[in-house]
Amino acid sequence: QVQLVESGGGLVQPGGSLRLSCAASGSTFSIYGMGWYRQVPGEQRDWVATITQRRSTNYADSVKGRFTISGDYNKNTVYLQMNRLRPEDTAVYYCYAATRAMTSWGPGTQVTVAS
Repeated sequence: QVQLVESGGGLVQPGGSLRLSCAASGSTFSIYGMGWYRQVPGEQRDWVATITQRRSTNYADSVKGRFTISGDYNKNTVYLQMNRLRPEDTAVYYCYAATRAMTSWGPGTQVTVAS
């Protein structure tokens, strides 16, 4: 099983930047992809970005060109660099790790974009 812990959330003004981190532990050798989702209270959880073992990346249209996902596999950590943040990016951001057996989730980190 894989355990995940996110960090780096907080309050930022529109146009600002934040970097989220997601540290994985446990059966990390079995991970073939990691990424981020986000969720606003009362709404569904939306996919944001994914990075594979081979470092292939994909992004939701709403964040393409503003967010960058990267991984430091020596540290079993994935990052989400978020630039030009907008109020509509406000959400709880959840890291996930996918293995063939299951998908594991972190507890989430709050990102608030407001003046």
